[in-house]
Amino acid sequence: MELIQNTSDLSAYLAADGVVDHHHPLVRETAARLAKGVADSYAYARAAYEFVRDTIPHSADSGDLRVTWRASTVLEQRTGICYAKAHALAALLRAEDIPTALCYQRLAHDDGSGHAVHGLVAVRFNGAWHRQDPRGNKAGVDAQFSLDGERLAWIPDPKSNEVDYSVLYAEPHPVVLGVLKAAPDRPYLWKTLPTAL
Repeated sequence: MELIQNTSDLSAYLAADGVVDHHHPLVRETAARLAKGVADSYAYARAAYEFVRDTIPHSADSGDLRVTWRASTVLEQRTGICYAKAHALAALLRAEDIPTALCYQRLAHDDGSGHAVHGLVAVRFNGAWHRQDPRGNKAGVDAQFSLDGERLAWIPDPKSNEVDYSVLYAEPHPVVLGVLKAAPDRPYLWKTLPTAL
């Protein structure tokens, strides 16, 4: 699949905003701690990915009812769904000048009751984008950081109307951000998750 930037301006994938707030002191402090002792930007990207994947539980796995969406809040509260964790990882990567995009998949619910949009990131190294899934591993999910072939949590099945969206966004998709901001808790969020983009 060819990944397509939604803007040709590569600097947009390094920008800070109200969601990917890598100017925030907690994001900067976390990035600096992760950067200590790593050999290069590749090693840093892997360290940041594994930090978000492994130390910030996906709120559905942990049973946490809080809804987070701003990167600094995800790091502070140590919880979030896929979108929130993608925002946190994007902030940590951009804090160290690694171009990072937000991207999405449309996946079927495990029980077959419909679809939901799933959030990922893509990092740019050596002139190419590489998608990564910081959702968090569990039984049946083994996502890994990789610049040599994707190691995502899920591979969409077109027969189930699942989709890999090819667009790389510099900012969170407005539909995704809207449902996150409107949700008072995760049970409400689960009922309002976007089914497509």
